[in-house]
Amino acid sequence: MIEPHAPAPPGAPPPWGVQGQARLPVRPGIGRFLVLAGVFVCAACGLVYELELVALASYLIGDSVTQASVVLSVMVFAMGVGSLAAKRLRPCAAAGFGAVEAALALVGGCSAMALYAVFAWTGGWGGLWADGPRCLLVVLSLTIGLLIGAEVPLLMELIQRIRRQDPGGAVADLFAADYVGALVGGLAFPFLLLPQLGQLSGALLTGTVNVIAGGALVLGLFRGDLSRRARWTLVVANVVVLGLLASAAMLVDDFERAARHALYGADARVALRSGVQEAVVTGGSHGRPLRFFLDGRLRFSGRDERRYHEALVHPAMNGPHARVLILGGGDGLAAREVLRHPGVRRVDIVEPDADVVRLARGDAALSALNDHVYDDPRVHEVTADAFSRLRFDRSRYDVVVSDLPDPCVTGVTKLYSQEFYGLARRVLAPGGRLVVHAGPLAGRHRAFWTVDATIRAAGLSTRPYRVGGRDAGSGTRPGRGAGGAAGAAEARGAAGAAGSAGSAGDWGFILASRVPAPLRLDSSCPRLRTLTQAALTADARAASRGRGPRPLPPSTLVHPRYTD
Repeated sequence: MIEPHAPAPPGAPPPWGVQGQARLPVRPGIGRFLVLAGVFVCAACGLVYELELVALASYLIGDSVTQASVVLSVMVFAMGVGSLAAKRLRPCAAAGFGAVEAALALVGGCSAMALYAVFAWTGGWGGLWADGPRCLLVVLSLTIGLLIGAEVPLLMELIQRIRRQDPGGAVADLFAADYVGALVGGLAFPFLLLPQLGQLSGALLTGTVNVIAGGALVLGLFRGDLSRRARWTLVVANVVVLGLLASAAMLVDDFERAARHALYGADARVALRSGVQEAVVTGGSHGRPLRFFLDGRLRFSGRDERRYHEALVHPAMNGPHARVLILGGGDGLAAREVLRHPGVRRVDIVEPDADVVRLARGDAALSALNDHVYDDPRVHEVTADAFSRLRFDRSRYDVVVSDLPDPCVTGVTKLYSQEFYGLARRVLAPGGRLVVHAGPLAGRHRAFWTVDATIRAAGLSTRPYRVGGRDAGSGTRPGRGAGGAAGAAEARGAAGAAGSAGSAGDWGFILASRVPAPLRLDSSCPRLRTLTQAALTADARAASRGRGPRPLPPSTLVHPRYTD
């Protein structure tokens, strides 16, 4: 709770360099409240800038743990430097605070657009430009941290200009308002700004609120401390910043479309953002191969998706397969392969994003590719997190297909943990099989064998295998290859997706069961287009030769062992 005003002891020297009481248009008590309200708003805006940089960098660059660590550490360091630098502005605290807030609103409000622009238009240039988004992220974190760090010393000076107060009480009041504002900003970002406005518009609105709050506080409350020239300079600066933010807000949709075309090519025809992720569909007409992106990662390409999905599904279907559970796979392509087998009575698809299922149903090219599986009465989709579904599911399945993104994508590492595979083991019927997409074997050798070790630690026997032949145009990320799709593939990392997750031209899989199961194709299945028994056997031998002499430790929820 904010303490009531406590005057300093008589005869005490003026703290914080205060030289006299400010001439205020309101009573000192109201003025003090308005300063603390300004602290509240500025703290909320500052935390939104911080969270927005973490969220956007995680989406664009990948590895949310690393991006959060970089942003937070750089920003906290910069706040300390900014606090020290602000001591020079104390004699002109009102003008200095107004300038800091105008600069912070402009940099913070436009930071998301700047980072997205560098990523979209320069991320695929290679060379020094390959790390352009990461460098800009550090620069933005440093700049915003410096400006945020300068706020508290200047606000301390301003509140002491209203009425001299014991420094300890003044600091306590300022930090109380600051922390409460940070709480509001931290909750507003994920629950209001991000779902309602998105990252770009949300940052621009935050900058607008920031510049209005800072300008109103200085020009309204402390205008008596400003010279005529300083007042007009701040007025012009705030109007310019507001104009720039408003112009950017008006153009944000056009900017996003242009950036999307730079990333995915001119044939990007569907783009939607749900509360879970962004989905983009390119091609699928006029002879162009259909490509499906989730959060910027290529989920699958129409050129080679059958090679992937046939290898994922059919080895696990050798045996009882009346009930099948597909974890992920909302695009319906794994279910298409499952339904090619006679005797399948029920297929449950657990997809965390209902919009992906709606897209797989409603998009003509995508639904044609998955053979309209969602029209089959045997297919039942559930919108849920795969971990939670397994945790509370008491059903039994003959086959469980884990059609999930690459294990090195930080957001899904729990779905490659020992605990997760223990839950999957629990839902397997007697004689049931689990098949897991484990990422590229050649490109991410250690990650693949960590998945194998983790499944073994959950009490299952494993049979690793790989399938080569990934199309050269299929990257794990959007690239600038043929057709204009972005070539930032390697620059953005090889953390691909389940549909095309092999930066080195292969996909790795693991077939698991309680007792060793043969790696064979079901003889009752119609002839496959890309996979044969001879090729499967040869690829399994090749994969097994890559196993190291020492077993790797398993990955757990509290100790993940995959890196992006």
